[in-house]
Amino acid sequence: MAEDSPDLVKYYASKSYWLESCGDDLSPRPKLREELAVDIAILGAGFTGLWTAYYLLQQNPSLNIAIIEKHIAGFGASGRNAGWCSPKFSITPEVSIERFGKEAARELQLSMYASVNEIERVILEEKLMVDWEKSGFIKVTLGDHLLYQFENEIKSYQKLGLEEYYQLLNKDETNERIRAQGVKGSILTKYSAVLHPGKLARQLARILERRGVKIYEQTEVVDFKEGESLTPPKLVTSEGTVTANLAVVIAGEAYLSQMTKFQRHIIPMYSSMVVTEPLSEEQWAAIGWENREAVGSNTLAQDYLQRTADGRILFGLGNAGRYRYASKIKDSYDTQDSVIDWLKQRVIKWFPSVSHNQFTHAWGGPIGVTSDWTPNFQFNQQTRVAKIFGYFGQGVSTANLAGRILTDLIYEKKTSLTDLPMVQHSSAKWVPEPLRWIGARYVQSEIGRLDKRSDIHGIAPKGNTLAERMIRH
Repeated sequence: MAEDSPDLVKYYASKSYWLESCGDDLSPRPKLREELAVDIAILGAGFTGLWTAYYLLQQNPSLNIAIIEKHIAGFGASGRNAGWCSPKFSITPEVSIERFGKEAARELQLSMYASVNEIERVILEEKLMVDWEKSGFIKVTLGDHLLYQFENEIKSYQKLGLEEYYQLLNKDETNERIRAQGVKGSILTKYSAVLHPGKLARQLARILERRGVKIYEQTEVVDFKEGESLTPPKLVTSEGTVTANLAVVIAGEAYLSQMTKFQRHIIPMYSSMVVTEPLSEEQWAAIGWENREAVGSNTLAQDYLQRTADGRILFGLGNAGRYRYASKIKDSYDTQDSVIDWLKQRVIKWFPSVSHNQFTHAWGGPIGVTSDWTPNFQFNQQTRVAKIFGYFGQGVSTANLAGRILTDLIYEKKTSLTDLPMVQHSSAKWVPEPLRWIGARYVQSEIGRLDKRSDIHGIAPKGNTLAERMIRH
């Protein structure tokens, strides 16, 4: 298809409700058609690549930056997520304390609160229209047998001296915020927001272009070359080579699994979601949810929800799609009919006023997962190559943090951010196939079974099964 083909625009709009409704022209930008020399070369026009370029320009507006994207800006997880801007990190405070110690775990969590506030600052300063609402995140439980988890979670925050950022809500207090069938209580995270991620990604890209950043789309990066003493690093694309005098940034998230150099460092796992049409005033009167808090469940395969600015319900599931042998990624893997049907039934169970014929969109896509569930923020000062990956579905806020950290690393600044425990962290490699496929399929199946048992019989997962221990994070 030609770069400006209407069919190609339609294809990209079909990737999510967010891309379809972002209000931006999804016609691909021109391909890279020449050998190029720049200061900074970035693989990936998702949130990590865009934020990194944004903060690098804040340090030096004269930088010559090129972003190379296989599809279009926001094509991947940045344009297909739940629209949460949450202070959640990919590992829990409890695990963070065990791995890094209390002080490092506390600083890490504080940096995540700050990321939510920083994104809000940029939105206001740049006058971005992204349906931003910072009214908190409510994690609910649909059964009395799971309430104990919230008490344990609060204890972890108390260990870090961060309990002021959270509030336990009983059933009535939860119902004052959102009325979902069977809710027994919740925990409120006060510093959290929702937004329209498609609008944010597309508007950030436009801002960068106005400031001189060149974004080349429909251009696949097939390899990268690390720098040596007299040779700068390079991105090798299907159309030409991009030489970077200062640094190369590799920010392809789950799609990096398709490159030979990353095949066992990150794997793609699938998340799926559905969205309704705008609900009626009567339906919203029954549901409440006036403040548009982000909402999730405390099941093992977490449900995640958003009330969109135009009055829709978005409902998604993390443990949605099967892991594919050898980390294969294809469009046909984005959604499965059985998963979409289950999600629709789940929405109706939560909110009985919603009917089956009110769903308008369904989509999904891969998220990047490392073997220890921890993102890797790496920069080698000798080779001048940065590698950032493994957000495990928490990328909206974490990518902003990554952009600021990479800016400090590239400029060789030692700051409080560069001391965070995921900086220069290198996760162990995933086991080779077929063990990886066997293990992933086993865990996904067992998590589904445990959640079903919890839902039907009221038996809470205790964390002592092999599957639960394997995914503890």
